[in-house]
Amino acid sequence: MTNEGSSSAKPQVGDASGLWTYPSVLVGLVGSGIKASRTPSLHEREGARQGLRYIYKLIDLELLGLDPHSLPDILTAAERFGFSGLNITHPCKQAVIPLLDELSSDAAALGAVNTIVLKDGRRIGHNTDWWGFAESFQRELPDVRRDCVVQFGAGGAGAAVAHAILTLGAREVIVIDIDGARAENLAGALCTRFGQGRASSNSSPADALAAADGMVNTTPLGMEKYPGMAVPVELLRRDLWVADIVYFPLETELLRQARLRGCRTMSGGGMAVFQAVGAFRLFTGLEPDAARMLRHFSQM
Repeated sequence: MTNEGSSSAKPQVGDASGLWTYPSVLVGLVGSGIKASRTPSLHEREGARQGLRYIYKLIDLELLGLDPHSLPDILTAAERFGFSGLNITHPCKQAVIPLLDELSSDAAALGAVNTIVLKDGRRIGHNTDWWGFAESFQRELPDVRRDCVVQFGAGGAGAAVAHAILTLGAREVIVIDIDGARAENLAGALCTRFGQGRASSNSSPADALAAADGMVNTTPLGMEKYPGMAVPVELLRRDLWVADIVYFPLETELLRQARLRGCRTMSGGGMAVFQAVGAFRLFTGLEPDAARMLRHFSQM
């Protein structure tokens, strides 16, 4: 396989036989419980529209009976089989970092990777999650108050989303995680980048949400594999906007309950599309059509 994504997306005549040849791209997604992911279809259809032979494989640790300790073997296999890159999702966004040769500035600042470009024998980690969330938020909830935002989850996705929220002008982000030390560490890292007082941790959802304008779920809770809600339903109120980064199912229990109470909501669909837009650009060197990818996602 050759990675010619940065060349013209138009088909090219191959040899004397008259057969058409197309630039080819082989990529994949590594994570656990990802069999329902819509990412492969998003990438493959956009690749086809760009004139590529684009193949996107799911590498589901759960189905393979593996865990993040298998990441070294997975990356080595991807390199040997000619992958152009890999997307990385729960629970590997932070565990994969020691296995990489280089990090983009965003990935280094966030301490989380969701996209790896494999090129010239090197593994380069990027983060398109934070930009994906920010793009979606600006389209779906552009006018909401964001003086105080409560975020549930301090993992790899949480680091990206908190970064995006503060970049979008939130005065403060309060981080809640079942691992209190992890929440404190994320809050400290955010204060280092954005300034003291811009982030804090809390162990009480009721206390944190009492004066909040909105909340975001960045935990896996709500996924088909992890049913449930990160916040007690009685803490949802009409003047609270609610965002969830889970997108399969698109309407999580959290969003369903929030809508029943009159909250403005945002699903994880937009973030899924825009992080894919960023990853496609990195994998191929081509500019994807974001509007077309959004339409494709809505059709799914």
